[in-house]
Amino acid sequence: MDARIRRVVTGHDSEGKAIVLSDDFAHAVKTVPQWPGLISTDIWKTSAMPVPLAKDEADPTLAPRSLHPAPNGTTFRISVVPPESDFVRNLDPAAAQALFKGVGNADASTHGRGGRHPLMHRTETLDYAVVLEGEITMLLDDSEVNLKAGDVVIQRATNHAWSNRSGKPVRMLYVLIDGKLDSGLAAARGDRSS
Repeated sequence: MDARIRRVVTGHDSEGKAIVLSDDFAHAVKTVPQWPGLISTDIWKTSAMPVPLAKDEADPTLAPRSLHPAPNGTTFRISVVPPESDFVRNLDPAAAQALFKGVGNADASTHGRGGRHPLMHRTETLDYAVVLEGEITMLLDDSEVNLKAGDVVIQRATNHAWSNRSGKPVRMLYVLIDGKLDSGLAAARGDRSS
């Protein structure tokens, strides 16, 4: 599966006419030695809402990598998720935390804190997740859902993991939107902050 992603960015010329600012492969490609085969590409990021729209803009994906978007921001990401290996299934909590540190947020891992799978994690975000190619299983605290190409998940700050049991790489599209738990949900989950 080719992980390179063509990204076309539009903007405006000095007269306000629509133009193409760039047309090339996305640059922010992340691999993680602890998870062979994972390829995660940040396509675009924002850091404010509403999004300031100027004539042109520097590539926001060249900033340091984070699993979570900036405050009031978004992250648009496409990932290739490799088939799950015994290595991943047998990660201990410290190794799972190191893996999440490798993708940009060690604090997201919930393995060892009630997560039933080494890749269980939670962020304070609203995520739109789309299966572009392949099949994958979404694990929640007490249930799981099998997903195929074209299926969409609206992930609302829940504890979850993506388990690729298909034997083939899966391509996923994610849009992560910064969120804030209301006090009732934070209390129900036992979150210390929010």
